[in-house]
Amino acid sequence: MISSMVSQARHSMSRARHLMLASAILLLAGCSTNPIYTTTGIVLSNYAESEATPYVLKMSDTGMACALGEGTDSLVYSFSRVTEAPDSTGSLLMLLAGNCMEYRAWEAELAYLRAEYRGDVPAAKDARELAKRLYARTAERRHEAFKRAMAAYDFDPSAEPLECPFLYNDQDELTFLLGLLTGMQAIVNDSNSGALAGVPRNIAPQAERAAQCVDNEKWGGLPNAIRALVWLLLPDTRPELSPDPWQVLENSAELSVDSGIRASFAVQVVAAETFGRSQVLEQAIAGFVQAEESFEVWSDYQLVDEVALKIIQFSSDRHWSANYGHRTPRTFFGKMSPERNTENVETMDLEGLL
Repeated sequence: MISSMVSQARHSMSRARHLMLASAILLLAGCSTNPIYTTTGIVLSNYAESEATPYVLKMSDTGMACALGEGTDSLVYSFSRVTEAPDSTGSLLMLLAGNCMEYRAWEAELAYLRAEYRGDVPAAKDARELAKRLYARTAERRHEAFKRAMAAYDFDPSAEPLECPFLYNDQDELTFLLGLLTGMQAIVNDSNSGALAGVPRNIAPQAERAAQCVDNEKWGGLPNAIRALVWLLLPDTRPELSPDPWQVLENSAELSVDSGIRASFAVQVVAAETFGRSQVLEQAIAGFVQAEESFEVWSDYQLVDEVALKIIQFSSDRHWSANYGHRTPRTFFGKMSPERNTENVETMDLEGLL
């Protein structure tokens, strides 16, 4: 009797241990398929798409925006393990994270130029190497942003014939367009790194074709500015009867002022720096600054214009650091030298004081 009871107790304890072990295994194995995680992922993705993204695009603080991208991309995109990947929002978040990395690369490059100006060779070499590493990471992030933007709209940029994606609203159009621009930036960043990131160069002709899917005038000439940059990088992609790429870039910059998003100026500056067009560079920077007087930003997408401003500011700082050993003085933004324009300057009539 006693032995039977002991046997039953041991059997019960064994079953309990097995149940606990099985529960633990199911708990560990079921983390990725937990319905709570799936529901949370769907809610978070929908919130990011409908609320967070429009909010971010209205921001004027580029530092806060890029910090948001770095801080939340892993969280939002981690839910792609349990639900559909939030590629649309994910593209913007990775784009912002790429901006953060590029800002660090810019600081390293400016440090390199200032050290070179001083003749400090060790400091220049160190800053230059750091800039290359940061540009490589920037290129990697931007390449990922490009891939997410294409995936968000089930778009194959290499398909023949080209089939434009269905873009539901302005936010979709801008996300798609920025994805193309980010892909082009990834190529430039990779070039600045010494090809450390290995970004495929076939993104360029793909972006040139896909840019035709978005209305050029509505988006301030940015689609055509992207195409013109590709024509300069890869002349074989330029259609036979197309206008001169530099003229296209100039026209796009003018359109950007009217649209309220001056991103085309940034593309023009990148092209001028890439191909050593110092006069175009000077005119583009001056034109951007002069546009402030009559410019009215498209408030829903203010962040895009602010990012363009940072690109123009860096280009100016790079010129000043290389030639004068310091950043652009605040009162000289839009000018390429410290020489003041003395024409049409009002002077005080001293006779009335005597």
